[in-house]
Amino acid sequence: MPETVVVIHNPVGSRASADEQDVLVQASQVARALEESGYRVRIMPFDLRSEAYAEELRRLKPLFAFNLVESVDGDGRLIHWACSFLDHLKIPYTGAGAEAMFLTSNKVLAKKWMHSCCIPTPSWLVPGDRARCTCPFPGEYIVKPLWEEASVGMDETSVVTAGTMDELEALVNARAGRMGHECFAERFIDGREFNLSVLAGLEGPQVLPPAEIRFDLPPGRKKIVDYRAKWDEESSEYRATSRSFDFKPGDAPLLEGLKSLALQCWQLFELKGYARVDFRVDNGENPFVLEINANPCISPDSGFVAAAARAGITFRELAGRIVADATGGR
Repeated sequence: MPETVVVIHNPVGSRASADEQDVLVQASQVARALEESGYRVRIMPFDLRSEAYAEELRRLKPLFAFNLVESVDGDGRLIHWACSFLDHLKIPYTGAGAEAMFLTSNKVLAKKWMHSCCIPTPSWLVPGDRARCTCPFPGEYIVKPLWEEASVGMDETSVVTAGTMDELEALVNARAGRMGHECFAERFIDGREFNLSVLAGLEGPQVLPPAEIRFDLPPGRKKIVDYRAKWDEESSEYRATSRSFDFKPGDAPLLEGLKSLALQCWQLFELKGYARVDFRVDNGENPFVLEINANPCISPDSGFVAAAARAGITFRELAGRIVADATGGR
């Protein structure tokens, strides 16, 4: 009999936004790949509060869980709960462990770790934590949610100019009040943007072909991948941002440097299975890590899947390598 495995994801309501609905596409794609590999698959939306949910998992005794949980109760700060829950039940699961998931999902905590290990990341300000702020003034900053992913709450007004620390802190607090999320400010790097995907393999993590986000925005618009650029296919922002894997020969040293930094991030945060590291590179070709995405989106149109395809890796092989890293190849 085929061995049973489960695919878990955050529940998606009927009024869910585009970024929330995307996890259903991922779950379907992953389930299909696992079935093609000979597993019996159950898709089980994550329900921590239900004792029946835990009992059903205990009854099924799955070989592993493919973890696609991105939030709990719509809150990105709880993303690691699914990992801790599976650890509690002693069920192996794909992707980052609970500690790595917590460290990388808190963007400022991740930046502190990178800074302490000399991995370049833009300077930042968290309201109430001025002692750690090394931001230059006056300067341009981008205000981001502390926990949320998928560019939630990001738009053209996210980039601000501040002349003093007081002014910047006030701008961060005002935006946090409007969004209903904790926010922080990060020095805006006006340059090129890259995504480097990393996939586990038998010989260690493999950095997939680098991708650059190419911007074709009107003059005066800041080059950022905001919420509309990611999720609203009818928007001008979506049409003005495209992914490219084609580079000039002169970019080779820069790309090698980005690959090295991506692997350093993988090792520092003890990532597993798959990850994506996002970079900005300034006009002097100095790279800065913006954030580390543990368990990044793997829907068919995602950057990670596109990078894997560029490397000649099918989705079934991609899923298989993620599973093998979680189960020791069983």
